[in-house]
This record gives sequence, structure tokens and C-alpha cells, in this order.
Amino acid sequence: MIMNIKPLLKFFLPAFLFSTLQISAQNNVTPKFQKSSVYSGIEVGSKGVKMSVLEIDESAKENGVYHVIKDTSINTDFISFTQPTYLATLAALNKLYEISTKDYKIPPSNIFTAVSSGVNIQAEKENKKNWIDQLIGAFRFNYNEPERKVTVIDVVEEARLSHLGIVPDSRRYNTFLIDIGSGNTKGGYFPYNNTKDFKLFQLTWGTKSTANAAEKYANGDNSLGNYDKNVNRVLAGAEQSEIIYAVNASGSYPLSDNVVFSGGIAWALATLMYPELIDNPVVPVTYDEVLKFNDKILNSHPTLSDYYIVKTLTDNTLDKEAIGKAVKTVNKVFDQRALLAGTGLMLKIMRQFTSTQERKNFYFVKNGAVGWITAYVNQNK
Repeated sequence: MIMNIKPLLKFFLPAFLFSTLQISAQNNVTPKFQKSSVYSGIEVGSKGVKMSVLEIDESAKENGVYHVIKDTSINTDFISFTQPTYLATLAALNKLYEISTKDYKIPPSNIFTAVSSGVNIQAEKENKKNWIDQLIGAFRFNYNEPERKVTVIDVVEEARLSHLGIVPDSRRYNTFLIDIGSGNTKGGYFPYNNTKDFKLFQLTWGTKSTANAAEKYANGDNSLGNYDKNVNRVLAGAEQSEIIYAVNASGSYPLSDNVVFSGGIAWALATLMYPELIDNPVVPVTYDEVLKFNDKILNSHPTLSDYYIVKTLTDNTLDKEAIGKAVKTVNKVFDQRALLAGTGLMLKIMRQFTSTQERKNFYFVKNGAVGWITAYVNQNK
């Protein structure tokens, strides 16, 4: 399997140099650059609070060269908007801020705090914006920083920053970025050869929302076969009512040579499909490979366990322990049904860019969650 992707790796990975730098030094506190500064980006997201500690090369600010020293998160389910989840989120925000200041000795001026668009959208839907305001106020009070900037990111800006943080300048204007999240999908591209005008792409479908919709059709039959049938039923409707229109309306097809997928399902598939490429932050794939793997998820799911995958690796130069841990983490986050929902949605989107006349280059980015935070830090430092 590895042989058929090597030409793509040679073509794409040099262009994604900065993404490679992010991963290769993850969790390594030893400075990578001769002259650099360390920054922290802390984001309150739908599921919890994320922190990325970044070393940014001061001699190459215009290129945004950096690597990730630490990338972590604490799950709190903030968008439940209950007192327990609010308190858990505030505690997580405080803890990550203290890790930044005490463990990494980062000055407050180099710590950037933000609330994601997903939280903001859900709060607006439920008329719960006061929970965000209360959280920000309490956080500022705890550290006696009444003027601290806690930006509530809107969906367009988050998608724009994700593109800037994930896609390198050399691919900036011919790459369509699609981030498949838990509750929705967003992304887009820059149609006018500048980074200010961004064309947003949005779907109301994500991995979890697709799974939830399929489960509603169970009608008492909770078998895997019935669930898979209902996933296909849900996605067939989503394709006709939303996905086809959204892709066509974006106008991206003739302008985008590369289609890059980020988000949890992209990370999961990249890890499970190509465990031997554990050190590669970007994994090229084809529509047919993902389609074949979807069948494997349904009919041969036990072969995706960490034990089985490591056992089948024949290259003794690979770090099998690290691969096993990565695969085990994926399987903790995505069970069989979640994988079927996410992969099914992925295939419906990929199919819109698959043509006999023109073939797009598809890529999975493993560390997309860091993307917009890194761009935000880089723009505001």
C-alpha cells in the first residue's frame, strides 16, 4: 500500500514544510530555532478547552515557521451550557493558562485566548451568549487581567485562519480546505489571490450529527447493518439537499487543484489507513482508497485494532510502539459507528470533486486542530 503513494508524498510534502515542522517536534521542549519566541494559544471549543504551545522562528516571521511544543486539550462539553460544564470549562481554562505561565514560563502578553465559532453559533441558537460572557469575565477576574483580549471567533474568520495555519503559501490559492467537525463542516478557499477575501464553505453535517440522525431511524433495530443502512439513507438525503449545492455554490472546482481534509475523521482515517506514515502530518489519498477502507470498517473492523495493525507491520525500522499508541487513541475517540458516519460523509464530499475528466489531489491533515490557533497567534504576536 505504501508504494502507490510515494510519488504523491514527494510532490506534496515539501510544499507542506511548515506542517511537517509542527509535528516533528511535538511535545519537545528543546528549542528548534536559534532565535525564537514561545507563544500559547488557548481555545474554548464545543467539546472542551485546547492549548497549543508554539515556538515561532523570529528570523522568519514572514514565513510563519514554527513547531508545536505542546498540543493538548481537556474535555468539558461546554456547549451543554449547564453549571457543571461551565465550571469544568473555567477550571480547564485556568489550568491551561497556568501551565502556559508556570510550566513554560510564557509571559501573559504571549498567551492568546479565544472562543471558537462552534461555541458562539450554538450559544446564539440557544440564546445562551451570557454563558460565554460569564466565562470570559470570570477568567479575567481570576488573573486580575480586566483588559485581557478573549476573542470570540466567527465562522468565516475561523475557516480563514485554519487555511492560513494548515496550508502553506506555495499552495495557498489552489487549495480547498474542508474541516469535518463533530456537528458541522466548514472550510473554503481564497478565490482572488489574496488572504483577505475568503470564500466560506459550510455544511450542517458533521461526524456526530450524521451518526445521531442515523440512530433516529433505528426503529428498535440497533444492529450494525441497520445502522449502516441508515447512515447511507441520511447521507443520500444530505447529498441531494445540501452537499452538491454547497460545493457547486463555492465555485471552487475549477480553481482548486488540491482538496485538503482536516478534522477528527481525517486524522482517524490517515492514522488507520496508513499507520506506517505515522510521522507524516499530511497523507495523500484517493477516493477509491477511502471507499475501499469504508468497506473494511463495516466488514473487518477487528483488523483496525492496535494489536492487529502492529502485528501486520513488516518494516522493522518503524516505531511500532508509537504506531500502536496512535491507533489505540483513534479507536478510543472513534468507535466503529462513528467511523462509518464520518467516512460516509467524507466520501459524499469527495465524490463531488471526483471526475473522469479532471482528478483533484486529496489529502488528509492529521493535526488540523492546531491550524487556526497557530495562524491566530502568528497574526497577533
